[in-house]
Amino acid sequence: MPDPVLKGKVALVTGAAGTMGLAAVRGLLADGCKVAMVDIDRARNEALAWELGPDAQAFSFDISDAETAHRGHARVAEAMGPVDILLNNAGVLSNNKAEATGPAEWRRVLGANLDGAFFLAQCVLPAMKERRFGRIINTCSLAAKTGGLTAGTAYSVSKGALTSLTFSLARELAPFGVTANGISPAYVKTPMVTEQLDEAQRQKLLKDIPVGRFCEPEEFAHVVRFLAAPLAGFITGEIVDLNGGLLMD
Repeated sequence: MPDPVLKGKVALVTGAAGTMGLAAVRGLLADGCKVAMVDIDRARNEALAWELGPDAQAFSFDISDAETAHRGHARVAEAMGPVDILLNNAGVLSNNKAEATGPAEWRRVLGANLDGAFFLAQCVLPAMKERRFGRIINTCSLAAKTGGLTAGTAYSVSKGALTSLTFSLARELAPFGVTANGISPAYVKTPMVTEQLDEAQRQKLLKDIPVGRFCEPEEFAHVVRFLAAPLAGFITGEIVDLNGGLLMD
C-alpha cells in the first residue's frame, strides 16, 4: 500500500461538520494529514472529531470576525503546528434575490462566505511562505458564473468575490511555492439541495444536468485531495468546475 501523499501535513478545514467538509476531512485524513476541524456547531464538531481519531481535532470559532478568526487560528497552530493546507469550505446559502435581501442578510452571507476565507488566508500565509509550501483551496460555486440559477444575490456575489480572491492570492503567492485554487461545485448532495430546494426544483435540475444526478460529497473531497497533493504544485489560480456538465466553458 503506498504511503499517504500528505503524511504529516496540517490541514485546516472550515465547515468541517457539514456534509462536504466532513467528506474532505475524511479524505485528508486518509492521505496522512492531521486535520483541524473548524465549525460553528461545537457539539457536532467535537463528536465527529472524537469519532475520527487522534489526527482530527475540533475547534469552534466565528471565522467571519477578524479578531476571532485570528485567535482561533492561533489556537490551531499552537495545538497542531503551522497550517499547510487551508480549505475554506464554510458557507451559508441565501435564496433571496436583490429586492428581498436586507442589510443584515447581506452582511451575514458575505461574512461567512468571503470574509472568513480572507481572514484565515491572512493567518496562514506567513508560515506557508516561510516554508515555501502551502495549499489554499476555496469552495466557490457555479452561482459565481451564472448569477445564481436557484441561489440568491448575496450568495452569488459572495462566491464571485471568493473566486476573485482565489485569483489574487494565486498571483501573490506563486513565487513562494504556495498555490491558491477554487472548486466550483453545483448541487452537491447536501441540505442545501435536499432541504432548501423543493421537489419541482430538484427534478428540473436533474433534467438540466447532463450526467443526470447530483454530485456526491466524496467527489468534492476527491478534488480537494488532488489540489492539496504535492504533484498539484503547478496548478494555481484555477477554478475547477464540478457540475456534471451543467455549465461548460
